[in-house]
Amino acid sequence: MTDRSQIQIRRLLPSDASLFREIRLEALQQAPEAFGSTFEQECSQSLAQFEEVLAKADVFGAFRGSDLLGMAGYRTQAGDKRAHKGFLWGMYVRPSARGTGAAKPLVEAVLAHARERVELVQLSVVAENETAQRLYRSCGFVAYGHEVHALKQNGRYYDEVLMAVALDPRN
Repeated sequence: MTDRSQIQIRRLLPSDASLFREIRLEALQQAPEAFGSTFEQECSQSLAQFEEVLAKADVFGAFRGSDLLGMAGYRTQAGDKRAHKGFLWGMYVRPSARGTGAAKPLVEAVLAHARERVELVQLSVVAENETAQRLYRSCGFVAYGHEVHALKQNGRYYDEVLMAVALDPRN
């Protein structure tokens, strides 16, 4: 176990694009079943395209020194009738950093950011990923649905658990 106080969470900036590109592509290779995108789709994207993502998106990174250990993204849903809801996406912690205390502060940072913008945050997680589900439950998320055959990777289907947490703006 690493001392959690050594881990710093901050929003990634366009200047972090090379770090973001590296960890995003790693995530897509290491856990292809966990993401809607694919390594093949994103590996050909330029560094400028990753800079553009960071300029427009709310992506948080967990750092130990200059090492990026993990990431998590946030977006507010589009449209007047859905603008009260946000979505946590792209959550990934490098295998070497798992168990170090990097994951929970990432989720908490997304929730703190979202609390200023929305009333509810949703996410989807592969049904087989009990570790991630435990993490999300520890942050207040509850399961509200199950999507059968949500993703298909190499001819295999993966179900997803749909989870949400209602935010109290006073916290």
